Amino acid sequence: SVYPPLATNGHSECLRLLIGNADLQSAVDVQDGNGQTPLMLSVLSGHTDCVYSLLNKGASVEAKDKWGRTALHRGAVTGHEECVEALLQHSASFLVRDCKGRTPVHLAAASGHIGVLGGLLHAAQSVETLPVITDNQGYTPLHWACYNGHDTCVEVLLEQEVFHKTEGNSFSPLHCAVINDNEGAAEMLIDTLGPAIVNATDTKNRTPLHAAAFTDHVECLQLLLGHNAQVNSPDASGKTSLMMAAENGQTNAVELLVSSAKAELTLQDAVKNTALHLACSKGHETSALLILEKITDRNLINSTNAALQTPLHVAARNGLTVVVQELLAKGASVLAVDENGYTPALACAPNKDVADCLALILATMMPVSPCTPAPSLSFSAINHYTTSPSKS
Repeated sequence: SVYPPLATNGHSECLRLLIGNADLQSAVDVQDGNGQTPLMLSVLSGHTDCVYSLLNKGASVEAKDKWGRTALHRGAVTGHEECVEALLQHSASFLVRDCKGRTPVHLAAASGHIGVLGGLLHAAQSVETLPVITDNQGYTPLHWACYNGHDTCVEVLLEQEVFHKTEGNSFSPLHCAVINDNEGAAEMLIDTLGPAIVNATDTKNRTPLHAAAFTDHVECLQLLLGHNAQVNSPDASGKTSLMMAAENGQTNAVELLVSSAKAELTLQDAVKNTALHLACSKGHETSALLILEKITDRNLINSTNAALQTPLHVAARNGLTVVVQELLAKGASVLAVDENGYTPALACAPNKDVADCLALILATMMPVSPCTPAPSLSFSAINHYTTSPSKS
């Protein structure tokens, strides 16, 4: 068919001549290999003349391509306002869903096309009760506008009462805003919907503070904390925002949370790791040092996780020299034994066999005299070695 190229390239006179031919009337909705009609391609390219010509010839506004998208979906993505207006005048549905469940309203909000979004929302006023519009993942247009930081779209959506409902995906619009450092959108949400949303949790019990800490967005963290975000709130795995920041080496977030937010350092996750354990476990030296700076309690320095490892075990294993020095200076025990019977020195070994060999060598280097108590360093490892099951 010659229709798609003409529609794409905007040759409106040629297109008018062709569709004026009675024999070709039935071909006005011809589809290409992707299911795209001339109307879709005209909208995609912003050729308003072609759009009107095709619509006047009865081109279907409801036709879908292989992704389930209509001409109006295309107008929402490209932002061609006149094309969208023409489609709406011909009763194109703004609630039609593509294969991902997204409506033109979703796509306009996600793309930041405020003019198109305004037109779609104006058309929505004709619907007596506008339903909550969610895609297949439960995200609303407000989620998408917040995620992509389109503040004007967020503002327009919040003027609609339907978007005040906390329906849809529990990873809320506020989570979406702060995880991408969109402070303006976050502020609008809190101002419009109230500060209670600050401590909303998703399916994994993560708050917006967790999201901002995970991505190191300090301004968003400050905004949330300024609206009474619960700094020590744990997620489903027992991790606080500080733990999340520490584990991911987000030093700015760690610094803010341990300093001005006074995050609790003694808290442990589901496997009893503290924030210090987590920073050390991923080799994040700066984060570990920022936390250590605030610790004065020797019990916390020597706290053990579920594997009975102290932060010294974990820091030594990961080669964090400065952290090890600081831990030792603050009273970390060199004789603490983990679940394998290893002290921090033996924890440095790359595997169990090497650790056992090292224990034997250390025991030989430090013979036990009758008057001297056996150093735990070698003694526990020898015990472990001699009592461990024989290898097959």
